[in-house]
Amino acid sequence: MAQFFSIHPQNPQLRLLRQAVTILREGGIIAYPTDSCYALGCQIGNKDAMERIRTIRQVDEHHHFTLVCRDLAEISTYAKVDNIQYRLLKANTPGSYTFILKASREVPRRLQHPKRHTIGLRIPQHPIAHGLLAELDEPLLSSTLILPGDELPLNDAEEIRQRLENQVDLVIDAGSCGVEMTTVIDLTSDVPEIIRTGKGSLAPFGIAHG
Repeated sequence: MAQFFSIHPQNPQLRLLRQAVTILREGGIIAYPTDSCYALGCQIGNKDAMERIRTIRQVDEHHHFTLVCRDLAEISTYAKVDNIQYRLLKANTPGSYTFILKASREVPRRLQHPKRHTIGLRIPQHPIAHGLLAELDEPLLSSTLILPGDELPLNDAEEIRQRLENQVDLVIDAGSCGVEMTTVIDLTSDVPEIIRTGKGSLAPFGIAHG
């Protein structure tokens, strides 16, 4: 049975954030808000929790999980970032982007794309997400909260609780945060490649829509 915390979207209650992080550290899965839409999150080192998220989403090993990070320093720990990539990241974070980069040795192999050895990373612009990351003191392994057969991510905490009550350990209710997913940009080659058009603008990357 999932716990249910109502957390203020702009001034998150520290006590509740700490309780949420305790749940994560004990192997739990949380549904939490970001600056694009709700996501499922677990600890980076917890294989069982990761597999539970795969089951909820019904995705295979080719699915790119995202490491949700606090800042560029944390991204640089988990990805190989050159000077050009760093400038792009610095200019466009925090924000509604997920960047595909080559994974560093810090990333467990099971989290990397099996053939390309890449990982998705992002720095969200949401007080609750940042509060969780600050308390956890490491990236959050995440996946968009969109369920099999649905066209859009879930955006109502009560509905999330109703549909996932026995599959997640905590639902954080922060009100609506939208249903538009992040823009996904692959930075592993010389020219940024758009993988998914979402909330983040493509203009800073010199990529035209469509």
